[in-house]
Amino acid sequence: MKLSLSVLVATSFGAASAFAPAARTSSTAGTLSMSETTDDVAATIPEEPAVPAVKPINGWVPDPNKFCYGLPGSVAPLGQFDPLGFCDGRDLVGVKRFREAEIMHGRVAMMATIGYLIAENTPTIAYGFAEPTIANNQIPEVPGTVLFPFFLAINITEALRASVGWVEPGLGPLFTLRERYYPGDIGFDPLGLKPKSPEEFANMQTKELNNGRLAMFAAAGMCVQELVTGEPLLNAFN
Repeated sequence: MKLSLSVLVATSFGAASAFAPAARTSSTAGTLSMSETTDDVAATIPEEPAVPAVKPINGWVPDPNKFCYGLPGSVAPLGQFDPLGFCDGRDLVGVKRFREAEIMHGRVAMMATIGYLIAENTPTIAYGFAEPTIANNQIPEVPGTVLFPFFLAINITEALRASVGWVEPGLGPLFTLRERYYPGDIGFDPLGLKPKSPEEFANMQTKELNNGRLAMFAAAGMCVQELVTGEPLLNAFN
C-alpha cells in the first residue's frame, strides 16, 4: 500500500511538471540573444541618405512645407512677402507659373528702365537732334513699317520661350509649366554667367528677382512721372 502511494505521488509530480513553464528562462534568454544580434546587425549597416521624391532642378527640390515650395527670393527685411495671399494654398504648378510671370516681367522692366533713359537722351530721326525728349511720346511716332517687324520679333521670341517651358495645348492642362522646367531658365546664357553650384544659383536668382521687382516699380514710376510732369525724367534733378 505504501509502495502504491509512492508511485501515485511520483506520477502526479511528473504529470504536473509536464505543464510547468520550465523553459521560460531559456526562452527569454534566447529572445534577448536574438534581439541583441539584430541590433548589432542593424548598427553595422550604414544609413543611406534620403533620396528626394523629385529630382533637383538647378539644385531646387520642391518642398510643400516651405514658402513658395522653397523657391529663392525670400530675403530680409520683407522675408516671406505675400500680403495678398497669392500663394496661399496654391499647388506647385500655380506657384511655378506665378514665379515665371514675376521673373519675366522683372526682366522686361529692367530693360525698360534702361530704355527710358536711353530713349530720352539719344537723338532720334523722328524728333531730330533736340534732346532730351519724352520717351512716352516716341512710340506713337514710330512708323508702322518699323513697329510691325519689331512686334513680329517679340512674338517669335515669346513662342520659342513658351515651347521651352510650357506644356503644349492639347497635351495637358492649359497654362501649365513642364515638370522639369525651372521658372525663368530657358537655357539662354550666351555669356556663361549661370552658376554651377545650387547655392550660387539660388543666390543669383534672388538677386535677379530683387532687381526685377525694383525695376517694375521704377518703370511704372518713370511712365507716370512723364505723364504728370510732361518733361523728361532727368529734368527733375535740375
